[in-house]
Amino acid sequence: MITLLPQSEGRVIGIQVSGKIDKAEEQKWIDTFNKLIAKHQQINVLISLVGDIDVGVEVAYEDLSWTLHHLSNMNKLAFVSSSRVLKWLVAVDSPFAKLVGIDEKYFTPQELQDAWSWVK
Repeated sequence: MITLLPQSEGRVIGIQVSGKIDKAEEQKWIDTFNKLIAKHQQINVLISLVGDIDVGVEVAYEDLSWTLHHLSNMNKLAFVSSSRVLKWLVAVDSPFAKLVGIDEKYFTPQELQDAWSWVK
């Protein structure tokens, strides 16, 4: 499930991701992000990952494909999670993200307000 977080405004969007994500839900959010990009050109995104997340290969491919095509539209990415693996992945990826103009940062769930402050 993907849920819009109420602090979203303007070019800043926050979503909470949990449970199973199917193709229809992924497409709904791709459409939402496309509209936001059409309006603002560059966006800041906060992604809060909660619990176990179940995505199939097709959904993961669609998400990755969309992301790669829209790198130039991303300004800041804040990842909020208790996952040590994600913390490590963000640390490894962030220097490469900077090469294409994206700032990305990892936050724990206890740092959610800090994540919002940073992404805005």
